[in-house]
Amino acid sequence: MTISSAQAHWEGSLVDGKGEVEFLSSSLGSVEVDWRSRAGEAPGSKTTPEEFIAAAHSTCYSMALSHALAGHGTPPASLDTKADVTFVPGKGITGILLTVRASVPGISDEDFASLANDAKTGCPVSAALTGTTIELDAALV
Repeated sequence: MTISSAQAHWEGSLVDGKGEVEFLSSSLGSVEVDWRSRAGEAPGSKTTPEEFIAAAHSTCYSMALSHALAGHGTPPASLDTKADVTFVPGKGITGILLTVRASVPGISDEDFASLANDAKTGCPVSAALTGTTIELDAALV
């Protein structure tokens, strides 16, 4: 069993306040968060909870797909996975798009598509996000 930990500190109201998230398990340090970035009013200035979800999902999916491909006897040369997490103020997270581009010697398009879809549902982060629509755009390069 592994426990990963982070902690957040917040000051002020939602709209006018600001916060900081510290990565405790990895000692990566801390990053600033605020509502303006989350609501799209100041994109790129600070991170958001949705960016953390995107990072976790893209990493977890890549690991799950890598494992599935290796189990199929066709380990990947490389996988590049992007997760786009859509957040709508007042509604929450409305969807996630996983885009993966893979170099996998010796695999057919059909087998790759099947394994890519299986990895989407088999990824533990996907399982944790089952209340959200998760779409997949997977292709060999």
